[in-house]
Amino acid sequence: MKHRELFHRHPANPIVTPGLYPWRAAAVYNPAALYDEGRFYLYERAAGSLRPNHCVIGMLTSDDGVHFTHASEEPVFTPQMAGSKYGSVQDPRVVRIGDTCYMTYAYRPYAWSVSPTGVGVPQAWETEYPGFDRDSAKNQTRSGIAVSKDRRHWEHRCWATPENVDDRDVILFPEKIGGRFALLRRPRHQVTPEVGSGCDGILITFSGDLSTWTEPVAIAMPRESWEGNRIGGSTPPIRTRQGWLVFYHGVETEDPTVKRVVYRMGAMLLDLDDPTRVIARTARPIMEPREYYERFGLYIPNVVFPTGAVVKEGVVYLYYGVCDTAIALATARLDDVVRAVRD
Repeated sequence: MKHRELFHRHPANPIVTPGLYPWRAAAVYNPAALYDEGRFYLYERAAGSLRPNHCVIGMLTSDDGVHFTHASEEPVFTPQMAGSKYGSVQDPRVVRIGDTCYMTYAYRPYAWSVSPTGVGVPQAWETEYPGFDRDSAKNQTRSGIAVSKDRRHWEHRCWATPENVDDRDVILFPEKIGGRFALLRRPRHQVTPEVGSGCDGILITFSGDLSTWTEPVAIAMPRESWEGNRIGGSTPPIRTRQGWLVFYHGVETEDPTVKRVVYRMGAMLLDLDDPTRVIARTARPIMEPREYYERFGLYIPNVVFPTGAVVKEGVVYLYYGVCDTAIALATARLDDVVRAVRD
């Protein structure tokens, strides 16, 4: 499937790779990104092993957005800070609103163990921990919100989703809309009073205090073949004159017998004042696995998974996980991306 060449991969890709510290020895991927006071910040999802697959969040900084160094030799956010030393914190997204940085993250109280197959989604199973009966119903992935005043020291603020709903790709808008926080969600295969029969698409909800949220409203569902069985928000929305630019991912199953999937990226524009309204949406992906590091990796092949995007001087710096193994960078002119979505 061909896609429009809007984004240009950096020749140094992958720009962030595993190693250096034990807690990131196996994989680093799906980072949050922030451009603040003239510097780039990345918050990487890092794993020291696959069995069990405990994930933490590390922090890196850069002057040019390409060459990053660690700001701390230790993770800046851990599953223990979220409530369980046996757990995993995953796929952060970061925005700054006023004088506070907000990190949304996915959390599993008991980390899985996984075994890659090399051709598709890894085999995964519940790991044995003290006091845990390995009941998956008690180990759903929920999403939380952490806050920081200095970008480095974080503390858990609240939960954004129920503990009995597998709900990830939870992303805050970078500013309040109508005086309220706005949040994207992606619950999966659940039957609850909150989301009815469940949803494999993108929902939006609002809150005045980060604790009490309005009933989620579905704004986009899978509809194209490349979007496959689910879509979810990728990076925090970017304000443009034409609307909120939202990058999202689609997951297409190519061979269910080996769980072979492909993760691609699309984009949509939401109304600035009413983000429940989709103004435009790409019919084709604007990025898909092409390079070797996007098609082959330690954990799962054929994955581009953007989770961080910042704009500097009219250029979008898109940071994305590749094969759940490393971090890559692609850039594009913001005006070109918006034009492509509108077309």
